[in-house]
Amino acid sequence: MDACIHRGSHEIGGSCVELRSEGKRLLIDLGLPLEAPGDSALYVPPIAGLDGSDLSLLGLLVSHPHIDHYGLLGHLSPNVPVGMGVAARRIIKAASPFMKDPLPAISEGWDYKPREGFDIGPFRVTPFQVDHSAYDAYSLLVESGGRRLFYSGDFRSLGRKCPLFHKFCADPPSDIHALLLEGTTIGRQEPRVSELMVEKRMAELFSRTPGLVMVHSSMQNIDRVVSVFKACIRRSRILVVDLYGAAILEATGNRNIPQTNWPQMALYVPRWQLSKMRQQPELMERLGKNRISLSQISSNPGRFALMFRPMHMTDLDSGQCLEGAAFVYSMWEGYRKRGDYARVEQWLEKNGVLLHSIHSSGHAGTGDLQKLVSALNPQKVIPIRSFSPERYREAFPSVEMHSDGEWWDV
Repeated sequence: MDACIHRGSHEIGGSCVELRSEGKRLLIDLGLPLEAPGDSALYVPPIAGLDGSDLSLLGLLVSHPHIDHYGLLGHLSPNVPVGMGVAARRIIKAASPFMKDPLPAISEGWDYKPREGFDIGPFRVTPFQVDHSAYDAYSLLVESGGRRLFYSGDFRSLGRKCPLFHKFCADPPSDIHALLLEGTTIGRQEPRVSELMVEKRMAELFSRTPGLVMVHSSMQNIDRVVSVFKACIRRSRILVVDLYGAAILEATGNRNIPQTNWPQMALYVPRWQLSKMRQQPELMERLGKNRISLSQISSNPGRFALMFRPMHMTDLDSGQCLEGAAFVYSMWEGYRKRGDYARVEQWLEKNGVLLHSIHSSGHAGTGDLQKLVSALNPQKVIPIRSFSPERYREAFPSVEMHSDGEWWDV
């Protein structure tokens, strides 16, 4: 079995790996780079058969529903089967109508079940569910021709599904020839904060804030939404989400995940989403039981916590909801440092609202990466999804570097 990293050997985001065995091929992830302006077609890797014309391409396996792992699906022929988690498939489908460029229908393929293997031509694939900031995320073991490659995908050990990490390390697959290991945090100095600590800090802020609390995090970070919801329960607030957020929560299919028909939840449809509401009346019928108006928020803002998105700024200004308010930035600090967040920060400053940073990374620190490597004991460790692949040798044994576009023996 041969492998080729098409994107990811020296960058974070846009992951794509191709495997080849017995004249057949298999893709793992087809992501859009994080900093990809303009036409996504410019970032499609040079892979034969994405248009369905080459039957040697047997399919695509998506590790989890983050854009930088599936964002180029729109350039894949519907004739190419796609595998992913069952809930991940629903989440991508639910998110698509709200995207600037909605995806076409995802091809049917293989539905992952944790630790249950399935065959794709000469390849044997076994998914392992992991703790990550994306819901329904997986690592993948691929076997063919007597060789075993393990693709870590994105993972951590500090989320609400952290037992998955410890269970995996206690009972890992054996005889791994090559480990494709994500290294998002390698070279970064980031505090290691657990999701439970995020919940605690949120609750403390909610308690001392007299007005509205706005929390900006990805709505697809279900762990984070649960943390905010639990903080609301602890401080007698109602969690408010928009129509997109409500659709994502519903798509998890998990009755233990907060939903907008729960008493402690509410749906607010901002002005920018009114057209979506009219286009998808069935969504409102299912999710709109606890819909509230801007006037209800502005009449008692201290009663609510809002899952914020920049589209809310105009509404909150017109509703005069910001006296005594607080704002929580709950995402990677890099977006702020490189200037992506300037417009929101200017808006907060104009309204006299303080920004508080409360976040837990979706990616493993070096210590947990080392635990995974120790558990798997691979013959070689291949860097992927890292801006600092040269630093792997400081932390792991048997590191083998490969560039984008280079084929190598597993």
